[in-house]
Amino acid sequence: MGQLQQLSDSLEHARAQYDSANAQLAKIQRDLRENRYELRVAKSNLRVSQRAVAKRLVTLYTSDQASTLDVILGAKSLDDMINRMDSAKSVTALDTNILSQVKTFRSAVQRHGDLLAQARASQVRVVAERAAAKQSIESKINEQNSLLSSLKGQIAQLVAADQARQLQMAREAQARLAAEQRASQQQQSTTVVGVSAIAPAADTVVAPPTTHSNVANIALSQLGTPYVWAGAAPGGFDCSGLVMWAYAQVGVSLPHSSYAQYGYGVPVARDQLEPGDLVFFDGLGHVGIYIGGDQFVHAPHTGDVVKISSLDESWYAAAYVGARRIL
Repeated sequence: MGQLQQLSDSLEHARAQYDSANAQLAKIQRDLRENRYELRVAKSNLRVSQRAVAKRLVTLYTSDQASTLDVILGAKSLDDMINRMDSAKSVTALDTNILSQVKTFRSAVQRHGDLLAQARASQVRVVAERAAAKQSIESKINEQNSLLSSLKGQIAQLVAADQARQLQMAREAQARLAAEQRASQQQQSTTVVGVSAIAPAADTVVAPPTTHSNVANIALSQLGTPYVWAGAAPGGFDCSGLVMWAYAQVGVSLPHSSYAQYGYGVPVARDQLEPGDLVFFDGLGHVGIYIGGDQFVHAPHTGDVVKISSLDESWYAAAYVGARRIL
């Protein structure tokens, strides 16, 4: 189960990475759209400005200004010509404004081109990360499913083994109860013909012999019945509901509460337990019916069924409170 938990944590981490990559990709795609738009605008503005420069050059050329002609004819390229015009004293304020626009839009084109390239590179990287995260998720899901399948097989084997063990314990308990009942009948016959049992000392507290040992067999008939909170019928029982129902079958009315049931009957020592006695655990929060051989039948908890357990099992031994014999 620890391995399954580790896989679940790892899968959750991979899913978080995939979600993060998706969020990054969405932002990059928005940036791409914005930069493409800004780049188109900048290029359009640059073309307009360049046409204005060209038109201005024609005007300067036809005006036959010597200094301006030197600037134009001495330029080796458009960029060189723009730079020469920018530094020429003969250039007017209009020329300066046009040149400024050209430089601004050329810079915008360059900037948005760089941003677009960066966004595309980021897009490639994040898409690869997302693909890796997706592959990791699929791999972990397959691994988790495989592990679950193997665990289901193990769980099924454990359940089958426990059912077989419960069946064997039930057979042994029923045989033991039958033998004890025969022994009790023989003892009663012996007493009738004049051989009486030795009475205990006056200062010794001993619970009277049980008169409801058959309640153990009645409770055993419900082995395998699902635990149902507040249940008190063969369709489903909680712990005190099983006790209440079993005793109702022999005409004894008990409350549907383990705490209240502890107030009925008389206390009985652990080494004096007999079939039919009620055994209590966990601060009176749980109750079962003793069936002999240090075993008891009970409805443990949600997800379980009516079953046989041992008083010597670690939890029950530690949580044992006491026992009562219903008269």
